[in-house]
Amino acid sequence: MNILKDSYIWKTVLTFGGGTVLLLLLLFIHLQQGSVSIPAAIMLQAIFNPQDIIEHHTIRYLRMPRAMMGVLAGGALAVSGVLLQTITKNPLASASTLGIHSGSYFAVVFASVFMTTTNGWSGLLIAFTGGVLTAFLVYTLAGVVHASPVKMVLAGMVITMMFSAFTSLLQIFFENETAGLFLWGSGTLVQNNWSGVQFVLPFTVIGLFVSMLIAKSLDIFQLGDDVAKGLGQNVQLMRIAAVLVAVFLTSVTVSVVGPIGFVGLIAPHLIKLLGFQKHLVIILGSFLWGANVLLGADVLARVIDPSFSELPVGAITAFIGAPWLIWLIMKKRNKQYSQKDTAILAGQLYTPTLQKWMLPTLFIIAIITLFVGVATGNNGMELYQTFQAIFYNQDPFIKDMALDLRLPRLLVAAGSGILLAISGYIFQGVLRNPLADPSVIGITSGAGVGALLFLYIGSVSAVWMPLGAFLGAVIAFLIVMALAYKADFQPALLALLGIGVSAFGSAVIQIIVVQSDMAVASALTWLSGTTYATSWTELVYYLLGPLVILVPLVYIVSDRIHTLALGDDTAKGLGLAVVKTRFYMALLASLVAAASVATVGTIGFVGLIAPHVARLLLGPVHKKLLPATALLGAVFLMIADVLSRTLLVPKEIPSGIIVAIIGAPYFLWLMNRSNKWKF
Repeated sequence: MNILKDSYIWKTVLTFGGGTVLLLLLLFIHLQQGSVSIPAAIMLQAIFNPQDIIEHHTIRYLRMPRAMMGVLAGGALAVSGVLLQTITKNPLASASTLGIHSGSYFAVVFASVFMTTTNGWSGLLIAFTGGVLTAFLVYTLAGVVHASPVKMVLAGMVITMMFSAFTSLLQIFFENETAGLFLWGSGTLVQNNWSGVQFVLPFTVIGLFVSMLIAKSLDIFQLGDDVAKGLGQNVQLMRIAAVLVAVFLTSVTVSVVGPIGFVGLIAPHLIKLLGFQKHLVIILGSFLWGANVLLGADVLARVIDPSFSELPVGAITAFIGAPWLIWLIMKKRNKQYSQKDTAILAGQLYTPTLQKWMLPTLFIIAIITLFVGVATGNNGMELYQTFQAIFYNQDPFIKDMALDLRLPRLLVAAGSGILLAISGYIFQGVLRNPLADPSVIGITSGAGVGALLFLYIGSVSAVWMPLGAFLGAVIAFLIVMALAYKADFQPALLALLGIGVSAFGSAVIQIIVVQSDMAVASALTWLSGTTYATSWTELVYYLLGPLVILVPLVYIVSDRIHTLALGDDTAKGLGLAVVKTRFYMALLASLVAAASVATVGTIGFVGLIAPHVARLLLGPVHKKLLPATALLGAVFLMIADVLSRTLLVPKEIPSGIIVAIIGAPYFLWLMNRSNKWKF
């Protein structure tokens, strides 16, 4: 008994005493960092005996507000993470993994463009409204009280992709209005005076105080709904109150320092790993260690880049937090992520007549889309005129516009759509995971990292960028598969690991974009995925080979994909080496996706949605499923290409954003269909 008591005392001393010492040390280092070197003696003098000299003003009005903002924001985000993890009973929950950051960020960017002021109270109110709506959306789509950790994180990921697409759209079209928001959007603690701290301090104290007040109720809630109800607790009211406080604390930080992810995931788990179970201790400990994590990340950011081109601290926390998320997933891989967690079925609409005419119908739709796409643009043409321009010698201007500008671009879109759709088809079949596609597995994010590393770190010609994307995609795939190997590539585990690798890739992309001083709009355009300015060269050099070699190969091995889709036991009974076959099929899917990403950038959702729609039309097991999926992918991306260059003429929207805006609601609808409680 005494041993346990001594152990608890030591843990408490380590958590709070050690945490406080570390915080003071980080504060000291943080205050000394900056473009101007200030001796420690002058720094201490500026704090305890300030004078009217420039060194003291630098410490008191630039560096101290930034350090205090790090303490407050880190603490608030950590407490928010504690509340979300308890109330959702999900160890992977935080404001970043549940999409609350992206919802608040989008709301603030939207208000910055279309409203006159977004500072102070109005900014907080806007961020809070966006955060609450996002939390409600994710919680409901994941299945309310029946939500599994996997579905909740997947819903958060899709919501994040959707709001990120909307935010990118606003940033591309309103570059002047949102010019100052890119660094802020990556999370930055930069402060020019005490006004930010003065604004955040009272709200953070209120949020922390309310969290401490409900700490005992959270202890009871953790015992289970039935026990909590039996002890007289209003469970629903508890849920709503805790989520509101969590979103409020998140919104306070987002409105001032931008979305800073993963602090709410790291700090609570650090405290829980020490064995603390009472929420009062977890909340206070998380606040202290959340401050340490964020302040430490800011110190690290300025060690890596001491120049004026600020490295966003949000990218550093994601850079550290994404591997932490992967570690958490691996730690619980055999306990919580069973295969049934991801069961989302496309349903069945097919009829025998529909099956018979499906492929000819899709082929005709693809041809019509191609002709309409060639005819549509800044200078519209009639379909007859388009036909004449393509097949007969007519006006040279019309002919060049049709054959050298629009047709190759549409064919690139069609080819990329085919490859992405087929990649998703293979992933969903061999992993028996209806949520698998190149973006969920982390391949598109890896491709983005590879391309930017080649372009800006390697300082090579843009011609080599596709090679970088290809290598990045393959490396991301190998990392995910290596991590999932011991769990026999468990489908739900693969999806979560893919999310972790994607988050890590996104953090690296953010760092590269800021460090290389890329033009924001052009960087966002490529990263969003675009068919802009593609020509016969891209079609011949990057797409023709994979279309001619890999697609027939997929058709040849499609029987193995169908066998794997029947289940491991059945596949083994039919003599298939399941693990080896699954690995090679997944590698083939990655190569197919990488060829597309190398050509048009990181376009998500095509590989997810095209196979779903094909199954909806033809049924889950059908010999025409592969060609139908390919045609749907081609049509889907061609329509996105046409919309991207016609919706807001003369500006262009990246095709990837159009796909995300269309695809995310469809995916969310699928998730909603699988829930007992529906909208």
